[in-house]
Amino acid sequence: MAKHQGKHSARRSLLSGVAAFVLIALTGFLLSTNVRVNRTTTVNNDTADLVEHSVAEVSQLQSDVNDLQKQVNNLTDALNSKDSSDNSTDSSDAADGGDSSLMLPAVSGEGITVTLDDSPLWENAVNDNGTTANINDYVIHQQDVESVVNALWAGGAEAMKIMDQRVLFNSAVICSGNVLSIHGKKYAPPFTISAIGDQSSMRKALNDSNAITILKQYVSAFGIGYKVENKDNLQFEATTALLQQFKYATVDTSKAKDEEQNQQ
Repeated sequence: MAKHQGKHSARRSLLSGVAAFVLIALTGFLLSTNVRVNRTTTVNNDTADLVEHSVAEVSQLQSDVNDLQKQVNNLTDALNSKDSSDNSTDSSDAADGGDSSLMLPAVSGEGITVTLDDSPLWENAVNDNGTTANINDYVIHQQDVESVVNALWAGGAEAMKIMDQRVLFNSAVICSGNVLSIHGKKYAPPFTISAIGDQSSMRKALNDSNAITILKQYVSAFGIGYKVENKDNLQFEATTALLQQFKYATVDTSKAKDEEQNQQ
């Protein structure tokens, strides 16, 4: 009986172990399956979010491309219109240009003119060989014109012309020797810069400019021409702007205000 009982007990223990193993295996399988399902769901959700974000980004980029293409088309039309009407007036250009945002309108009002000229004394500085080491002291330079333009803008100029050319935000003043070039046209001195705006404010800006102060020293020492005149009715015609105008650019006058307060 004892031997039989022993064999029977051993068989019952083996079956219990197999049952426990199977139960543990099934539990592990269920756990691993649940983990895989949850992970797949998370990945799928993340992927959907990424796809949605990418679609929105592509839509925004496409909108930007469309806007830029419209600007290119407008600029192309304006340039073509300008080339085909070189012999017509600026007003007819405005009528045919199509997009008024590419036009600077005609303006008029009171303002000032600044005239810069080479010194008549330069001939006296030429030596017997026909040259002079300091001829640059007797002529107007690019930085002189730029200094006047910058001071006038800082003084609140509403519109400006150099000679017969409207000054745009992309205008470049280039001097070669004593010849001024702007918008592809060349001019000999004297050079006239006209600005519409408050006369007293622009005159004050000229007087406060360090660059103009240096120019005035050359006026006294070498006879450089520098004349500022008030004008009651300056008239600037409409003109085509090559690019859209700045809408949010402003002149930083904080430094000038601080200096004015310190002087007071």
